[in-house]
Order: sequence, then structure tokens, then C-alpha cells
Amino acid sequence: MEKFDLHIKGIKKSFGDKAVLKDIDVTIKDGEFVTLLGPSGCGKTTLLRIIAGFEKADEGAVILGGEDISKKSPAKRDINTVFQSYALFPHLNVYNNIAFGLKSKKVPKDEIDKRVKKMMEVVNITDFAKEMPATLSGGQKQRVALARALVNEPDILLLDEPLSALDANLRKKLQTELREVQRKTDTTFIMVTHDQDEAIAVSDRILVMYQGKLVQDGSPEDVYEHPVNRFVANFMGECNILECGKVSDKVVRCAIGELVVEKTPTWSNVNCSGGVAIRMEDIHVCTEGEHFENNVFHATIKERIFRGDYWELHADFGPLTLRVMTDPDQIYDPGDEVELYMEPQYLQVLED
Repeated sequence: MEKFDLHIKGIKKSFGDKAVLKDIDVTIKDGEFVTLLGPSGCGKTTLLRIIAGFEKADEGAVILGGEDISKKSPAKRDINTVFQSYALFPHLNVYNNIAFGLKSKKVPKDEIDKRVKKMMEVVNITDFAKEMPATLSGGQKQRVALARALVNEPDILLLDEPLSALDANLRKKLQTELREVQRKTDTTFIMVTHDQDEAIAVSDRILVMYQGKLVQDGSPEDVYEHPVNRFVANFMGECNILECGKVSDKVVRCAIGELVVEKTPTWSNVNCSGGVAIRMEDIHVCTEGEHFENNVFHATIKERIFRGDYWELHADFGPLTLRVMTDPDQIYDPGDEVELYMEPQYLQVLED
């Protein structure tokens, strides 16, 4: 079956006087696993519904393979959706739930049987073919919903918070399975979630949304390691943000002293301040004999918190406190004096 890239072109949407989507423009390539990530109310679900055809944009277009499908009904689009609630038919067993769409399209019986059995193998539910939805666990129901959507061989599969109702351990297991299914079927997946760890685990690309805008588009590694602004830096995990002023193209000044950075700040002059972010795992506690030319600062350990697979240290510099991560065997007690090194490549100069 021929598949196509999806172009979301200049999408705007308001509800009353509230602008929910503000000129969203992005292309999603055929076969990608893309996640719309952001807090509640950022517009990600509305964008998903516009792609599906359940909502109409005020402006802009949804273009699939060069064809504007904006005015097509959901049934006329080669796009299927997996909902958070699973939406299984309670009176049909697993096999017939999965086969429902194919029967509606009057696909030959032999073809239905072949495709349903193949899809049950892909999502690992072959042994549950005769089970009714009421007897299934949450994870099993999610697999059935996924199989029912994919058996129709859509160009694009939309997933609306598909794992949010599951417990933490099952979520992690199904994240891996979801990624495997996407690779096996080579179907374009577009998922909505507010869970950063989930987005990082499954995605080829993450589209970070905030207040109706697309604020960053990149690989999980890029979005995590190179946030463009304060919102992304804080939203994508534990982060220290230093208020800085520009000294020169590669030097900024913060409350603890001057920092050498790799990226030139966009702040216009020395009187204009901005933020520099560094994640706590990227701050190095110097050992005896280590020497670095720049970005070394003296601090006092104020607090130590055990996080299971690492220690979180609160390092006091006087004017501010930074969070630092160390390995379980690196133990520092409150009151200990340490030298901390911030490597320039890990200091992320933010736009704001």
C-alpha cells in the first residue's frame, strides 16, 4: 500500500476567544514515530483531532501525500485512532473486535482471517482470540485496540494518551512493545502524551508544544540535551537554570562567576540577560588531582538525597544552590567542600 508524508500547514484553532493552536506548521515523514509532547492545555490533543478529522481548523490545511484532506470526514481519511479508553465493543470477542473494520469494508473472509491472525501475532495476543473484553487486563485491552486499528492498514495511526491508564511497570513494558509494533508495520505513528519519559522511549521525533505553539522539534536526544528555552529545559527533566549576562560571544556571567559556553547567546548586549541550563548529571564533582582551566567553582554540600540509582546533591554556592547527580558509590556528606566543573558543551544557552 502506498503511503505518504503528512504536512500540517499553518493550522490555527480557537475556542471562543481562546487561541488553542497558533500557526502550527510541520511535516511528518512516512514511517516516523512522532510524539506531540506538552502539558495539559497546550493544544496537542486538539491538533491530533484535527489530523483525524474530528475537529476542523479555523485556518490552514492537513495535507497527506500532496492531497488536502482537511474537508474529508474521518471515515474518508486513511487515518485510524487508538483512544485512551480503548473503546472496544463489549459484545464482541477479541478476534471479532479486530475484524470489525474489515467486515464493514466487506473484505473477503479468508483475507480477514489472514490479516487478523497476523496482527494478533504482531501485538502478542494470539492466545486471547476468543476472550471477551471484560475478561482482559488493561494492557491486553490496549493491545486489542492497537491491533484493531492497524489491521485496516492505515497510512497513519494516531494514539491519544494510549498508555496513561496503565500502572508504571506495565507502561514501560508496553512502550517497548509499541515501538516494536511500529517498526514491524512501518506505519506512521503520531502519539499524544504529557509523559516525557514515554516520549523519549518511543519516538523518532518529539514535537514539544506549549501554549498552542510548537516550541521545539527534534530527536529525543536533541530535545533533552539541547533545550531551546526555559520551558523545554524544565519540562524535559531535572535542570538547573542560571541567570546570566553576556560578557562576550563565548563567555557569560552568573551569580557564581564567569562561564565559558560553546553557543553564542542571542541576547543583544551585556545589559541583556538570559538563561543557561545544565542538567544535574552533567555537573562533574572533581576528584583530587583533577584540573580544568575554566568553569570550576567551589561549593558546600548542603543536602544529600538517595534516589535509588544515584545521589542527588544540593551544592550551595552562597548566592544559589544547584542540584548535582553522583553515582551511588560517590558519597558526599552535608558540609563537605567540593569543586564542581561544568563542561562548556553541557551548558545550554537558552533563547530566553
